[in-house]
Amino acid sequence: MRGFLIFATVVEIALVVAALTYYLVRIAQSLSRTSALLAKVTFGVRAIETQCEQIGPSVVRINGQLAVIAGALDGVATLAEGAADAAEGGTTRTRTRRSRG
Repeated sequence: MRGFLIFATVVEIALVVAALTYYLVRIAQSLSRTSALLAKVTFGVRAIETQCEQIGPSVVRINGQLAVIAGALDGVATLAEGAADAAEGGTTRTRTRRSRG
């Protein structure tokens, strides 16, 4: 009986070691695939970074031009309001003249 218990214990230890080996191999494969995918992502990010380097200076120029345009919009708005008032007043006078005549 004692020999059987020793044999069963050795078999259980072998099964535990086999299970641990199996799952450690699976984890290693998964990490290897993840590493390969991360390498592809890193390559893509570096390519995007290289292609976007030119955007920085262009954005500074565009922001400068937009600041000039924003400054000019106040004047344009004032002129548009003046033109709208003049057109509105001209339409009223035209209606008045037509109704009298």
